[in-house]
Amino acid sequence: MNARSPRRAVRLLVPALAAVTALAGCGGEPDGRFDAQAGTPSPSCIQHQSQDPGSAYTGREKSDPKSVLEMMRFYTANGTKTYCDGRAPTDTDRHWTELYTALGGDAVHVTAPG
Repeated sequence: MNARSPRRAVRLLVPALAAVTALAGCGGEPDGRFDAQAGTPSPSCIQHQSQDPGSAYTGREKSDPKSVLEMMRFYTANGTKTYCDGRAPTDTDRHWTELYTALGGDAVHVTAPG
């Protein structure tokens, strides 16, 4: 093996890994992410969630602690606020609030007053 072989292998490997990574997200169920309304850290109302909880939240030891804590923080601070469209929570919203309480969040933080 000459000195150029490792460099050539790296040049071939990098695009191959990029392709595999890009394709890894294709097919199967979408891995739902929580929308913590990052552009509005203290919203006066909350938006409905568009995706059910994914493995970053439900993967047990494979969960992403940062994502879980962001969701928990959001509901602790904002979970009793009304939805911006004035409608009731959707099934997807309920899946997130059920996860919040299953992970130890206090239900008073996700129960609308009244």
